Amino acid sequence: MQFTDQHNEIRRTVQQFVEKEVNPYVDEWEEAGIFPAHEVFKKAGDLGLLGINKPEKYGGMGLDYGYAMVAMEEWGLTACGSIPMAVGVQTDMATPAMAQFGSEELCRQFLTPAITGDMVCSIGVSEPHAGSDVAAIKTTARKRGDDYVINGTKMWITNSTQADYIVVLANTSDDRKHQNKSLIVVPTDTPGFSHSERLNKLGMRCSDTAQLFFDDVVVPQAYRIGEEGKGFQMQMMQFQEERLAGAAMTIKGLEQCITQTIEYTSQREAFGKPLIDNQYINMNLAEMQMEVEALRALCYQACEVLVEGGDPTLLASYAKLKAGQLTRTLPSNCLQFWGGMGFMWDNPVGRAMRDMRITSIGGGADEVMLNIIGKRMGLMAK
Repeated sequence: MQFTDQHNEIRRTVQQFVEKEVNPYVDEWEEAGIFPAHEVFKKAGDLGLLGINKPEKYGGMGLDYGYAMVAMEEWGLTACGSIPMAVGVQTDMATPAMAQFGSEELCRQFLTPAITGDMVCSIGVSEPHAGSDVAAIKTTARKRGDDYVINGTKMWITNSTQADYIVVLANTSDDRKHQNKSLIVVPTDTPGFSHSERLNKLGMRCSDTAQLFFDDVVVPQAYRIGEEGKGFQMQMMQFQEERLAGAAMTIKGLEQCITQTIEYTSQREAFGKPLIDNQYINMNLAEMQMEVEALRALCYQACEVLVEGGDPTLLASYAKLKAGQLTRTLPSNCLQFWGGMGFMWDNPVGRAMRDMRITSIGGGADEVMLNIIGKRMGLMAK
């Protein structure tokens, strides 16, 4: 990718925002189990950071996805994974389909306030029995006059206890499973909508994640995004941006694991010399950095294809899989060099290890990425 002054300015803006408005409060938010999404998103929205590649007529910057990707990379400097993930849900998971296919009225009512940070939003796809297998969802939206009546449940939903609306994938007909789904905006103050208590997760501690319940929730059919029955295809499109954003936001976090480990092993002495002088350690750290650069290259290459109007599915799957593999192994390998200090709860690499573990699971598990890659290689039936 070729970076302009505008790319670099966006990088600096996110870096400064994370340094001043986020990182000083992360420990407090982690302890509380939630961060103030409306407050943080409003400040980010005022800087234009929630609508970088969204249409200008709805309050976005109107730039291409390359500018959004460098922003997501810098969000990875956050001292926990929860805030980058929450931002990614707002910008790259819940709103891309709306920006591309939503009616002007729908976008002005819901997309614009998401871009300005006046509303927090979420995406409701996964269900207790349907995670990676999106086609298996059971939530229904049946027509009644000019409305939809929605019934069902969604699981593992990020931003959900603070969200002003959820973009819900639901079955709107009894047609074939890839042709019977639609994306529908559901305001969370609609009667019949409720959510569980925040789920007690291994990592991403200050991200509010919950199970959602829809009991005869009535919304206008005008809240549907695009054409009825095209929701599965729209969601597959959104997944490409989600997976690229998810991969990009791990890059700086992984680099921080390496940097922090270098700093610690440079100061910690064993057997009369700094740990970093051990060839095994410094060669491992060098190899880790090379792997992160490979991930960055995959992200940038996939981004270029997306910006040029091509199909980024294969490259996005490569990047998402590589990010999943690295986030499972690299923080753990770094932690080993910290010795007993690595086993302390407040160790930053330990937090990264817990937070980043979701990368192999969320947004399409590693196995789903391998399945996509295998199909493109002709290794299995399509």
